[in-house]
Amino acid sequence: MSSRTPFVEIACQQVMVEDASVFSVQWTDLPQAIAGTLSPGELLVRYLAYINTCTLTLIRPKILESGIEFRLLGTRLSLISFLPPEYSHGCATIRICGGFLVQPRQCNRGELRFGVEPQPEATRISLQLSDFCPLILGSRSPSLVRFWLYRLTQAAIHRLVTIRFLSLLYRERAGASAGLRVINVAVRTGKPV
Repeated sequence: MSSRTPFVEIACQQVMVEDASVFSVQWTDLPQAIAGTLSPGELLVRYLAYINTCTLTLIRPKILESGIEFRLLGTRLSLISFLPPEYSHGCATIRICGGFLVQPRQCNRGELRFGVEPQPEATRISLQLSDFCPLILGSRSPSLVRFWLYRLTQAAIHRLVTIRFLSLLYRERAGASAGLRVINVAVRTGKPV
């Protein structure tokens, strides 16, 4: 390793698309020398443990036979419920199937995908939320107040959590002093949140 501090970029985009669902993606490219043998399943397990830790156990991921629930404190209240993971093509996908933070008529829509994909000189680690219909937005035509409430709360928290998670993965492998920069990317069209 050179005397210079390693540096990584985390790419990020969060938008509300035409149908008022949310698309959010964050990724980082780990050099092959430090990527190791991280699998999509391991990435999912690490993320669930991280959610528990970073929220100071306020949100507790619970793995059940029927899927995964992000429960509030020690209650049975599921903030977001997912079906069991599906694995294919370098990804682990958990599909949204309910929860308090999801619009009731959109419970069977949306997914969270954990990707580990080889690139020419790196391994891309990604988290992608697609077709999510947050309760805060309320409908397919949310008011400006609802949009800003979502943007300043749930969207901001999701972005912070995923960026810190990717940063943690990188620093575990490259060292605690590894540099980090967040860059905005455009993957899908939509209104930034």
